[in-house]
Amino acid sequence: MSEQNKAIVRRLFEELWNKGNLSVADQLFTPNYTHHDSSSPDFGHGPESERKRATLYRTAFPDLRLTIEDLIAEGDTVMARWSCHGNHKGDLNGIAPTGKQVTISGITVARFVNGKLSEGFVNWDALGLMQQLGVVPQLANQAKAQAAAATSSSTR
Repeated sequence: MSEQNKAIVRRLFEELWNKGNLSVADQLFTPNYTHHDSSSPDFGHGPESERKRATLYRTAFPDLRLTIEDLIAEGDTVMARWSCHGNHKGDLNGIAPTGKQVTISGITVARFVNGKLSEGFVNWDALGLMQQLGVVPQLANQAKAQAAAATSSSTR
C-alpha cells in the first residue's frame, strides 16, 4: 500500500504539476479531497480544486518544475519534501510578471483513501517566494538598512 501511494505522489508531481496534465486530477483525488495550505487561495474541494491550484501556479510560472527530494510513506500517509523553481512570467494573484527566477521548498503530507489522495497538508516558503519576486523586502537587508540608519542618525 505505501509503495502504491508513493507512486501516486510521484505521478501527482510529474504529471499534474510538472507537465500540467490537468485531466489526471480525476484519477488522483477523491471527490471530496481537502487541501490545507494557508499560503494558497481556497479553491474548494475535490479534483477541480486541484486543477485550479495547478493552473494558478503554472500560469504564473509556465516552466514550473517540482522535484521530490524525499518521499516517506507509512500506511495511508505519504510525506514529500520537495523543491520548486520557475520563472515568473504570468500573473500570480494580482502580482504582475517580474521575469524573476524563483526557487522555493516545501513539504506535503498526503492522506489516502482507497488509492486516491483524500487530504493534503502543505507547508511551503511563501515568504521566500514573495521576497524573490521583490514584492516583500528581504528581512536581512531590511534589518541591515535599519541598523545603518540608526548608526548614521546617532553620529549626527
